Amino acid sequence: MTGKQAGKGATVHQDAVASIIEAWARERPELDTAPLEVLARLHRTFLRYNTRLTSAIDQHGLAVAGFDVLTALRRAGAPYRLTAGQLADSGLVSSAGVTLRIDRLEKDGLIVRERDADDRRVVYSRLTDAGLAKVDKVFAEHLDNERRMLAGLSPAECRQLARLLSKLERSIEESAEPDEE
Repeated sequence: MTGKQAGKGATVHQDAVASIIEAWARERPELDTAPLEVLARLHRTFLRYNTRLTSAIDQHGLAVAGFDVLTALRRAGAPYRLTAGQLADSGLVSSAGVTLRIDRLEKDGLIVRERDADDRRVVYSRLTDAGLAKVDKVFAEHLDNERRMLAGLSPAECRQLARLLSKLERSIEESAEPDEE
């Protein structure tokens, strides 16, 4: 890494993205690498976040996908139950692996499957008492972990970043090619 002098004898090291941008500017100066300033940093930040998230969830014997199911059920409110389709629509859980996740959580005693009393074709996944206790404990620790990760930002910066990331998400969605939708 290259170092740059900061005030009072401190050396600030150039981060990997800045090094990449500098290399592209040298090798292909005609290219506008401005998107890398945002998206490469976002990607690297996500990888670091994901590693910390996964590690914290793993400590409780859960996979992130299973944790997502438990939190979706918890957010549903009492009686903490949703159908597989509702879980898939909850935002964080993809439909591809919902059944496998439900199977694993049921095997671990964290959820049970229940048929609807009025329509036996409808099957709900419901948190057990053990599942409710587990998700409440793990989610509280998850929020503490996220607070630690955001400690370098002020509350105003966090709000600003949240707004900007929301805007970026919309921009990415709107940029999709017609055949990607």
